[in-house]
Amino acid sequence: MNIPIVYEDDDFLIIDKPSGLLTHPVNRQDKSESVVSWVLEKHPEISTIRDNYGDSVGVWTDLRPGIVHRLDRETSGLLLIAKNQSSFNYLKNIFKERKIKKTYLALVYGIVRESSGTIDIPLGKLGSKQSTKIKGKKNLEEKSAITEFKVLQKFNDYSLIEFRPLTGRTHQLRVHAKTMGYPIVCDPIYSGKRAVCPPELGRMFLHANKLSFTSPSGMAISVEIDLPAKLDDFLKDLPKQEN
Repeated sequence: MNIPIVYEDDDFLIIDKPSGLLTHPVNRQDKSESVVSWVLEKHPEISTIRDNYGDSVGVWTDLRPGIVHRLDRETSGLLLIAKNQSSFNYLKNIFKERKIKKTYLALVYGIVRESSGTIDIPLGKLGSKQSTKIKGKKNLEEKSAITEFKVLQKFNDYSLIEFRPLTGRTHQLRVHAKTMGYPIVCDPIYSGKRAVCPPELGRMFLHANKLSFTSPSGMAISVEIDLPAKLDDFLKDLPKQEN
């Protein structure tokens, strides 16, 4: 697997995960290639790291050693991986305290009216999907989900948005985009049957492009990467909306 390492020191590494690659196996029977299988080849010592508190207690944490946070298979971009137990504990804690700033670039269907805003809508898990409908025939466990957004560019049929999640729920940005009425382009789950995925794009337009935090050693870390070539080329060919 060709996975670029954006930054690395004794405590952690930051990679640029390609779209289509799992962050970690979904269960013990899953033998698909993943970031975990790749990083364990490079750093087998990471296999001993465990998540022993929080939401992961009782979960198969040995399937995702060192994984501080995750990106969906379809999402590309910056992913932070701890290289030892103390760094893992520290990074998980500052994630929980919202001291790690993450931003994403997303192309959505439609012309977003607001220039910026905050989406504060809790999510509940329904099977493998997330839902904003918490109450119903089966009440779901409600978890806070907050996302800030800013419109960067408007095109004839699309809008380019910068998302900043303040919480880290599964599929949070994808569900919040749908809730706004502007689902992410080529989202295979939440964009809806009527939304057409441009064949020249062929992947979900969601990319984790910025990551800022204070490292375990006290150093300020701020990393930013460009859009993958396929996403950038698609944007360049879109006609911009006339004012």
